[in-house]
Amino acid sequence: MSNGGNLAALLPLLIFMAVMIGIGFYVRQVQARGFGKNFVQQYFIGNHDLGGFVLAMTTVATYSSVSSFVGGPGMAWQIGFGWIYMAVVQVTAIFLVLGIFGKRVALLSRKFDAVTVVDIIRERFQSDGLASMAAFIIVLFFCATMTAQFVGGAKLFAAVTGYSYEMGLLLFGLAVVVYTTVGGFRAVALTDTCCALIMMVGIVLLLYHVLLAGGGYSNLMANLHLNHPEMFEPFSGGHMPAGLYLTQWILVGICTIALPQSVVRGISYKDTASLHKAMLIGTVVVGFMNIGINFTGILAHGVLTGDLASYGGVDNIIPKTIVTVMPPALVGLAIIGPLAASISTISGLLIVASSAIIKDVYLHQQHKKGREPGTKQLRLLSMLATAVIGVVVFIIALTPPSLIWIINMFAFGGLETAFFWMLLLGLFWRRANKLGAILSMGGGTVVYCLTQGMGFKVMGLHQITIGITASLLFFLLGTYLGKPQDERVLNEFFPHRKNE
Repeated sequence: MSNGGNLAALLPLLIFMAVMIGIGFYVRQVQARGFGKNFVQQYFIGNHDLGGFVLAMTTVATYSSVSSFVGGPGMAWQIGFGWIYMAVVQVTAIFLVLGIFGKRVALLSRKFDAVTVVDIIRERFQSDGLASMAAFIIVLFFCATMTAQFVGGAKLFAAVTGYSYEMGLLLFGLAVVVYTTVGGFRAVALTDTCCALIMMVGIVLLLYHVLLAGGGYSNLMANLHLNHPEMFEPFSGGHMPAGLYLTQWILVGICTIALPQSVVRGISYKDTASLHKAMLIGTVVVGFMNIGINFTGILAHGVLTGDLASYGGVDNIIPKTIVTVMPPALVGLAIIGPLAASISTISGLLIVASSAIIKDVYLHQQHKKGREPGTKQLRLLSMLATAVIGVVVFIIALTPPSLIWIINMFAFGGLETAFFWMLLLGLFWRRANKLGAILSMGGGTVVYCLTQGMGFKVMGLHQITIGITASLLFFLLGTYLGKPQDERVLNEFFPHRKNE
């Protein structure tokens, strides 16, 4: 690397990570006096107190993973303007996640004193087995996603700074585990806000220097028109088939509204005004970031003129672009943006995975036995669970898999298959019942994983199309064969609706 072992590139990252850890300890100190009986709410959802701006930023962060900031633009570099479509899809998704599930989940969580998505599932379907299955699936697929984020961030660090992959993994892995463990959800929300702002600055910096290196926008576009005219076609000369438009609309678009890490944001906001503000801000910000970074990836093809193999694959396009176009003094600042995407994603997943273990499994079992763990014990166990999950994923990432984009999409598809119909139909369809939810989550997830493992596809479409279809069919089968839910429960969830 031209900037191998560049201390100037390392220092901004060290400062950034120190600030993130500092926020975690600051939040811990501020909240220490208020834990008491509200520790679980404080640690896992910030005590239902997020304002509109912070809610928007932390929701945006769940969509802005390192794969979006590295793999996505890398694909855009190869495919062209068709990839902007993916960014537009995510703009729609973030509006829907707050608009469809946000208020509904918030009202239900306050009604049932729910802290997690699994709490709401348990109340709706009156099934501990279903709740335990949901918690297991969350932890399983979250670990896969977090592994992809750790690997992507560490690879980016190594490619841009010249230091080792292991060093990058240790530095930012340690930072994110520490501040999440110490500060809980509120620390995650505040650091997400910082990360989102830094991502936007990083995109502007990188886009500016790509334009500068390519001789300006007109020159870059003329170069692309001359050498890569297929990049301006809707199907990119066959590289962007119609099926990819469909599956990506499902995988990174509409079905993301049911991702647990997205839905939990609806539990945490303060009031309706905050939600409406978050919908507006979040939609604008995620649009700017995703369209901006994918557009940057497209323009980078006018600067990196070799073939994909010469750069080591899709995941290396953005790191190589940063090294090529950015002045050495700004390299450290430039990579904070995509690393912030990785860090914010990991921290959000960590806290939800931890809540699945402590709140949804351990604490529920204790309450069934008539026990009430003390605040000190809950604090210790919650922090321990968060730290252990982070360390396990860190260890897995020490032997990095390739193609972080594919790993991330696999985990997205698994979570969407498991939760999409169960949450959508469960929260908005009175007739939905326990058997339908169990068959949908269990059967759909198994079908999805089997087809992924065998590489089986229908008409070349991503396996999410099989998983989501199987999940719906299982849900309908169970609903019409199983017993109706207890009328008392239905009246709690649908108080103003008559029986169907």
